[in-house]
Amino acid sequence: MKLIGFSTGAIAFGDFRKALGLLARLEVGAVELSALRVAELSPLIAALNDLDLTQFDYISFHAPSRFSAEEEPRLIEQLAAVAERGWPIILHPDSLHQPKAWLALDQHLCFENMDKRKPVGRTADELSRFLGQFPKAGICFDIGHAHQVDRTMTTARMLAQRFAKRILQLHVSEVNTASEHVGISAAATMAFQKMIDLIDTEIPIIIESVVSEANMKRELSRVASIFQEHSHALQETD
Repeated sequence: MKLIGFSTGAIAFGDFRKALGLLARLEVGAVELSALRVAELSPLIAALNDLDLTQFDYISFHAPSRFSAEEEPRLIEQLAAVAERGWPIILHPDSLHQPKAWLALDQHLCFENMDKRKPVGRTADELSRFLGQFPKAGICFDIGHAHQVDRTMTTARMLAQRFAKRILQLHVSEVNTASEHVGISAAATMAFQKMIDLIDTEIPIIIESVVSEANMKRELSRVASIFQEHSHALQETD
């Protein structure tokens, strides 16, 4: 894997400037700018022109994971500024109220497979039915979500096989039974290693483990070691 980094929301809750400062010390080449909550979106978008992002060869943007139907049109309007930069916009499929309203951003959207709490997007079949509405959208393959849904990793392998050509980035963390993103354990490491034959080595990795500043370097090393073996992408079967 050539590109690896962190989600700003994982390492500095709601403080993207602090997160970018932490990442500068690690010299990573990828970042996901996170605005998981509606209140975080406007400040982050307003700051984009002033942020020094030259360190990163890959940048994505995580849209709010929950918003009202009334807030949706304004969010789409704001995210158009992100689309203009050509960055993938990570979006939860269950968050949309009016899917057709998002088609203007179709080629910039990157839908994430969900954890077991969500009503849609957890499995390959569920995601396939949803993606039929967005023929140009990509996928953010959250391996931690897939592991939580099915500890055997069968669901994860089906997702990776069916959507190989549409996966634009990986989310990597351990997701516990409470759907919290935590540091990767030995058990999760072994589970994730079962996937390396299906993951294209060129796909950027975004770490979502919620770890302290002191543990960032260790988590980075742990994730890198999981995916360092040779892997290849299978042809999409859907």
